[in-house]
Amino acid sequence: MERLTALVTGSVQGVGFRCWVQRQAGEFGLSGSATNTPDGRVEVLAEGDRPALKSLLSRLRADPSTHERPGRVTRVIDHWGPAEGVEGFETR
Repeated sequence: MERLTALVTGSVQGVGFRCWVQRQAGEFGLSGSATNTPDGRVEVLAEGDRPALKSLLSRLRADPSTHERPGRVTRVIDHWGPAEGVEGFETR
């Protein structure tokens, strides 16, 4: 089990992006959160197996028409680490 932290930049607040991330995480069986940051980004924290986390990261970076992603993503910075045992998935 691993943890992915992704900082997503673009027009991602107030457009349903966090709820979209929650649905994607559920599809891959991941736990974690999607949180608005004060600087206008969304921080995505997800835990699970590496292939599922890579799939989520791929969707965060993909062309929006591929998965009907709301908003507009211009950059995703990812950081990997060990899982810390997060359960469920929250949007904040």
